[in-house]
Parts: sequence; C-alpha cells; structure tokens
Amino acid sequence: MSIDLGSEYGGTGSSFFSTILVIEELAKVDPSVALVCELQNTLTNKLFTTYGTEEQKSNYLPRLAKNLMGSFCLSEVGSGSDAFSLKTRAEKKGDYYIISGSKMWISFAEHAGVFLVMANANPSAGYKGITCFIVDRDTEGLHVGKKEDKLGIRATSTCPVTFENVKVPETKILGQVGQGYKYAIGMLNTGRIGIAAQMLGLAQGCFDHTIPYTKERTQFGKSIFDFQGMQHQIAQVAVQLEAARLLTYNAARLSETGKPFIKEASMAKYYAAEVATVTTSKCIEWMGGVGFTKDYPMEKYYRDCKIGTIYEGTSIIQLNTIAKCIAQEY
Repeated sequence: MSIDLGSEYGGTGSSFFSTILVIEELAKVDPSVALVCELQNTLTNKLFTTYGTEEQKSNYLPRLAKNLMGSFCLSEVGSGSDAFSLKTRAEKKGDYYIISGSKMWISFAEHAGVFLVMANANPSAGYKGITCFIVDRDTEGLHVGKKEDKLGIRATSTCPVTFENVKVPETKILGQVGQGYKYAIGMLNTGRIGIAAQMLGLAQGCFDHTIPYTKERTQFGKSIFDFQGMQHQIAQVAVQLEAARLLTYNAARLSETGKPFIKEASMAKYYAAEVATVTTSKCIEWMGGVGFTKDYPMEKYYRDCKIGTIYEGTSIIQLNTIAKCIAQEY
C-alpha cells in the first residue's frame, strides 16, 4: 500500500521500479490484488506526495500506508476517453465549495475511505477549471452506488459515486485550483506503466500455470509440448512476454530517472494488454477442454485481461498518444 512512500509517513521508502515489480508479481496470482497495489501507489499516494500540503500529507499518508484505501474519481457517464468533458461542478461559497455531480466506473469505491474528486470549479474556463478535491467517505451527500457485476477483476469494486451538494472546505483542495487536469494527465501517464506491469504479470502467471500441463498431458504417445506445432506457439508467446517486460521496465526506468516517458508508457501499456490477450487465449487452447472450465485458472486470467485494453486509457488512446509523440520527434 506504500512501497515508494517515505518512511516518515509509514512507507517502505523504496522505489517506483520496486512498485512495478511488486505489481507484476502480485498479478501472476491475482490481478485484482495487483490493482489495489497499483492504484494506491501510483495514483492516490502519488497525488498526495506530489501536490498535497504538509497538513494533508501528515493527515492522510500514514493512514494510506496502513489501512486506508483511496479512490480516484474522474470518469463520468459522458466523460471517458474525453476525460476533460466532465460535468461535475464545484461552486465556491465563501471558504468552502459545494460539489454536485456523478462519477462512473470508480475503482475501490465500495471500500475507499477517501475520494480524490475531479470537479470543475470554473466551467467558463473549460478544462482549465478542473480542480482536485479531497472528500472523506463520511461527508454528507456522498453516495456510493451498487457494485458493477463485471466480466473480470471481480475482487475489486467498481461503483458509481454521486455528489449531492457535498460541502468541502477549501483546505481540502489538493494542489491548486484549475490545475486538476494537469494532475490527472501526469498521474495517468505514470499509472499506465503500472497497468502494463499488471497485464505482464497476469500473462506470465497464466503461462506459468499452463506450460507444466502441456508437458504432462500426453497424446499419440508423447507430451503435447513435444509437438513442434505447439513448441512454435509457446516460443512465440514467450518472446512476446519478454518484449512486454522490457517495454514495461524501460518505461519505469525512464520515469524513475526523470526522463521523458509518455510515449514509452503508452507503448508498454498498449503492448502488454495485447500480449495478455494473446497469451491467455492461447493458454486456454493449449489446455484443451479443461482450459474452458473453472476448475483451472486460465479462464479467470482470460476474463481479467480484457480490462487492460480499456482502463487508464484505451488501446486506441494509447496509439493516438504514441503517434502524437512520434510526430513531435520529427
């Protein structure tokens, strides 16, 4: 919950790269658990450490390091890939704001104790009015809706969250008024490396579960692994896994050393999600009939991987970002 958070706040004081490694390892077993680690470290904690006042940090970070889950509220019904067309408003009233609106697809909303809410405090300025507010769960007017019945990543909650005249003091603004859109972009760029690690770990975990079965299962007098047609497929997936790993580690390395990494983060996230899709599909095929049952974990990996092409920027958005970066380089 606090891998690269300083020890003064109860964290381990480790590195961003260490966070990526932990996410990858956790995802080999359960991508939902990995997602908790990913979003808590790369989004919630990072927003507080980067933009929070000392009072905000000392109030929230020690609890986030221990037993408090954060939730990032950006997406809305009509605001997904076009994140800055959000409709949630924050109206200033003296020394506080009144937040009204609704959010969709909010991860961890069922259990979160604090919400980082993106709302527009100056609609006339367009997306430059978007501001980040810290809203505690027990704040009057904040309502968490029914948990979505999802295809995969089912161990983590995804819920709608509504704000009915939620009163938030201006001391609960995270960073500066009107800078929320910059904060969201920055955090999502880093978060994409985390999702790449999640998809990589998921794919590797599925692969690791499957290969021993292909060596034990015999047909026509030999293991199915020994058929050249199988060996070529397995080798191709192994190469793709390693390529995804190197893309992910390279993006993490660039981010950690303060170098430009937006293109590399999008490449890692896009490719790792594609590799996870191919790997889990192939693993089910290699397992044969049992791979299609819930007696083995391959079908769960297969369901869990699909979200990788959707959240924290769809695959199409990643391709747009990569192309934009290339255009700027030439």
